Amino acid sequence: MPAKALMIQGTASNVGKSLLCTALCRLFSRDGYAVAPFKAQNMALNSFSTPDGEEIGRSQAVQAEAAGVRPRVEMNPILLKPDARAGCQVVVMGRPLGLMSPERYETFKDRAFGVIEDAYGRLATSHDLIVIEGAGSPVEVNLKNRDLANMRVAAMANAPVLLVGDIDRGGLFAAIIGTMALLTDEERRLMKGFVVNRFRGDLELLRPGLRFIEAETGRPVLGVIPYLDDLPFPAEDSLARVRWPAEGPGHTQLRIGVMALPHLSNDTDFDLLAREPGVSLRFLDRPEEAAEVDLLILPGSKNTIDDLEYLRTRGFESAIQDHRRRGGAVVGVCGGYQMLGHLIRDPCGVEGQIREAKGLGLLDVSTTLTREKRVAQVRAVPCDHLGWEVSPPLEGYEVHLGETMLGERALPMFRLLGDGGVSAERLDGAVSSDRIVWGTYLHGLFDHPGLRRQLLNALRRRKGLAPLEAPLGQNGVSFRSALYDRLEEVVRSHLDLSLLYEIVGLDMPTRKGGERGAQPRVN
Repeated sequence: MPAKALMIQGTASNVGKSLLCTALCRLFSRDGYAVAPFKAQNMALNSFSTPDGEEIGRSQAVQAEAAGVRPRVEMNPILLKPDARAGCQVVVMGRPLGLMSPERYETFKDRAFGVIEDAYGRLATSHDLIVIEGAGSPVEVNLKNRDLANMRVAAMANAPVLLVGDIDRGGLFAAIIGTMALLTDEERRLMKGFVVNRFRGDLELLRPGLRFIEAETGRPVLGVIPYLDDLPFPAEDSLARVRWPAEGPGHTQLRIGVMALPHLSNDTDFDLLAREPGVSLRFLDRPEEAAEVDLLILPGSKNTIDDLEYLRTRGFESAIQDHRRRGGAVVGVCGGYQMLGHLIRDPCGVEGQIREAKGLGLLDVSTTLTREKRVAQVRAVPCDHLGWEVSPPLEGYEVHLGETMLGERALPMFRLLGDGGVSAERLDGAVSSDRIVWGTYLHGLFDHPGLRRQLLNALRRRKGLAPLEAPLGQNGVSFRSALYDRLEEVVRSHLDLSLLYEIVGLDMPTRKGGERGAQPRVN
């Protein structure tokens, strides 16, 4: 029997669709159902490698983890990664198809929808429920007829739709009622209710507005979700990056700066670093901020050469060099690692017209960009010459173009573990002779508490601070699991679960103690 479906759409981008889908994946999974997330077309620079070495949007990987299932490429069949050349890299079923202009992508959409239908069909045969995430607004009138992510998908899956609105940004009532007005009669048939997100205040003062929505639309408000500013969930797209507080938990002893590159990707790499006691982590917009930090991080980039040029034109190159001369530490991840070398070559024009760019020269490495993208989940250990004891092995993933060669003054950073032991040709990264500058292609390394301990203790010793002996903080899996549980508990307690289950068409299980979910909160 094909899976039931539930689709979450929004009145606009960044109203909380991804967060609510994550919560519902956790909720239905904990209620005993086999749940899978699905987003037909995702535009994001934050991506992830599945165990099969296929690239999907980070938000669908998070939702799969919340549901307790293995991430699969079918969960995000079309991924669009914005490119500096006014187009997108189009990733189809986990593999890059190429760079497309908006006009070319329009001609590709009919083929793309066939891919979407096939992917959804495979998921629907092996799960009880598919939680579908929309994109942006379903009523952008200039795009609506060719939209691959909203109402066309809802109709394909015969999915009831809940519309989410963000009350914190203002204009909620106009956004909900305006959205309903711009839907066709058939689309309105699929729209079953509303969820108000990011509310802070007295619910009693909001109730007249909720009754107004229900009277005007004939649809119920299923719940009001409070403003969850204490749940640091990763943004779907680094373009919508949320900056962490200037000061981390506890007294600040270490300051870490991440370059706010225009094409920054996978900024989720630094979530747990930002939450370590005594650490303040912030994104840097101005060169003078580099003088205030103990560690500079050059993050991943969708367009490495363009972002390298941005650093130069904004005055960051000299600030980075000054930081290095003062003995400051520098780390590069993926594209940031490529920038730290002497040279970046692009003989095939993968990133544009510039065929060769001088790097920052902080590592004795050089990179050649290639058409083929490496996408893989990996396990790794630091190379012996680092003297870093990290157990268990690190777990991370690669999503990058290019091969980097080490010169005489650079040593490899990590050994990648494969079946039956270590493969010499799968060394990763590079470290300077004084161990102060290093780079890696591996995303997700800072989720490992042992690696964070080694990195932060090295910084502490250089500042004359005593090293911390115990591993710092949580690992990535336990940290995210606690977030999923907290998010699920909040959403469960603020939604009318009886109505939610009725809309989905599933039986609501009896909770412990005889409770059958939350009671209606808004009507």
